[in-house]
Amino acid sequence: PGLPWPIPAPVTSLLSLAVTSEQIEHLHRRFKQLSQDQLTIRKENFDSIPDLEFNPIRGKIVHAFFDKRNLRQASDGLADEINFEDFLTIMSYFRPIEMNMDEEQLDRFRKEKLKFLFHMYDSDHDGKITLQEYRNVVEELLSGNPHLEKESARSIADGAMMEAASICVGQMGPDQVYEGITFEDFLKVGDVSAHTKMHVRFLNVDTIAHCY
Repeated sequence: PGLPWPIPAPVTSLLSLAVTSEQIEHLHRRFKQLSQDQLTIRKENFDSIPDLEFNPIRGKIVHAFFDKRNLRQASDGLADEINFEDFLTIMSYFRPIEMNMDEEQLDRFRKEKLKFLFHMYDSDHDGKITLQEYRNVVEELLSGNPHLEKESARSIADGAMMEAASICVGQMGPDQVYEGITFEDFLKVGDVSAHTKMHVRFLNVDTIAHCY
């Protein structure tokens, strides 16, 4: 059985030609499971994914599915529900790099993934990751470690933010305050793999893959 409607061009361009019709149909079956055979998914539907239950940033992961920036609908705000096309758009961010991608495709693919991560940091949707926003996420991610105190988590966040500042704006004077990371800064950080140097990975792809 095929899908009940054709996939729109913007979605297929995100997924790229490497995704087979069988994979899309598999995603459609997963969508129907999550939505309980409804036409849309709401946040509470994600309660049925056991692998997300104990993820320390479960809330941020679920939030990302309804973030209108990730859905390419608006620059701010959250959707109340998402349809299958929206679901495909979000899942496209979790696709691995394909061997047959050219340099232009790889660059676009990398930027899309980094933008998705950036949006997860930027909780107030103002286009900038502040130190407090970054601290909040690091504390959440490390909250399951009983041997790490909150102050230690903050020190990790502060050190990572200072490293990002040195990459993005160079050596700062003693009176300078780094207001936060813009997406352009985030790309610079990504250029030297400092999105992994920032000590944490936002997305456990194996966990997200269970959405498939």
